[in-house]
Amino acid sequence: MKKVFKGLVIAAAMTMSAGVCLTAAADTAKLDQLLEQVKKDRLSEGKIDQAREQEFLSDRADKQALLNKAKAAFAAEEARGKSLTQQFADNEGKLAAKEQELQTAQGTLGEMFGIVRGSATETIGAIATSNISAQYKGREELLQKLSVAKELPTINELEELWIALQTEMTESAKVSKFSGEVVSLDGNKATANVVRVGSFNLISDNGYLVYNADTKEMQPLAKQPDSHILSASQNFASAPAGQVTPVYVDPTGGALLRLKTQEATLSEQFHQGGVPGYVITALLIIGLLISAVRYLALTSASSKINAQLKNLSNPNTNNPLGRILKVYHDNKSADVENLELKLDEAIMRETPSIEKGIGIIKLIAAVGPLLGLLGTVIGMIGAFQVITLYGTGDPKIMAGQISMALVTTVQGLLCALPLLFIHSMLQTKSNSVLHILDEQSAGIIAAHAEKEKA
Repeated sequence: MKKVFKGLVIAAAMTMSAGVCLTAAADTAKLDQLLEQVKKDRLSEGKIDQAREQEFLSDRADKQALLNKAKAAFAAEEARGKSLTQQFADNEGKLAAKEQELQTAQGTLGEMFGIVRGSATETIGAIATSNISAQYKGREELLQKLSVAKELPTINELEELWIALQTEMTESAKVSKFSGEVVSLDGNKATANVVRVGSFNLISDNGYLVYNADTKEMQPLAKQPDSHILSASQNFASAPAGQVTPVYVDPTGGALLRLKTQEATLSEQFHQGGVPGYVITALLIIGLLISAVRYLALTSASSKINAQLKNLSNPNTNNPLGRILKVYHDNKSADVENLELKLDEAIMRETPSIEKGIGIIKLIAAVGPLLGLLGTVIGMIGAFQVITLYGTGDPKIMAGQISMALVTTVQGLLCALPLLFIHSMLQTKSNSVLHILDEQSAGIIAAHAEKEKA
């Protein structure tokens, strides 16, 4: 940059000199002064360049010294790395030799060490989740220590392992009562008297309990089993010592009880039927109401007819037979043909009231299974739609639709079966009443015909 500036200065000077020469020859003195100034600037810039060159050479020497120092340090570290590698290899050889010496010194103790670790590892899960741990807490801590141990167990640790295994074996054959903390479903804790039936079940005054191995707490079941099972457990829990009382036990230690809590109740199964199920239930209720009304009516009519049979000469209009007898008494003077027609008319007038509602019961009994089939088809359509959307990876997604398909079929059959039996019973009862009316009418006509012949 300075050389360029220097050239510009020289050019400017030459230009100025030329201008001066052209304009006036009298300015020679000024040109001499300009020449002297240029010479001075040249000497000054030369000194600056020499100083910069000297500075650069000095920095170059410093950088070379640093480079030599770094190379020396690298060589030293490389030598140290080779030394450490050799030392590591030597130590590996020593460790292998020492391990061989340790195995030789242990002899059969090494096999015992493996057996102890294996036994502790296999047993820790069973003991941690056992119902016995609800009464005897902290038994799995020693087993956890032994399962990860890297040295031979001591005599004391072996005895503790034996005691833990023996305790599990012995307590699984005992029925024990103890006081423990029970966490209710809403999170509140309370002390309760608990009966432990071996390693199978925990029972309190309110029913079965389950032991949570994660929180190490006893909890009641979210839903207790059936009433007869629950009643037997409560009687067993409150029975005095020495008294033989039957009780239901879960051989899986509570797994079956937990599964039972997931079973749908009758109420939940009923609601799984959806709208078709509700319609079937409504029809069943209507059919049963009609059946009850018709049963009472036919029973009342039968009893009144039986009472009328004992007093045929005095007809009572509160029953069908009495009304037919009244027709006869009102038409004693008529001939046989007219009397027969009038009695047939009276029987036909009584028939609808006797058979009323029976046909509707039969219709409901026939419609119930058809509605159940409709619910089944709707449920299967829903199941296929779910399969189309989500695939078949998770059967629980289809469970609701399949439940609807099955429950409505059951509801339709449960609607039809009792109504068919009731229809048959009412039909038989009404036919019995009509048979009595026909029989009495035929008898009256026969008696009236004999009187006419006489």
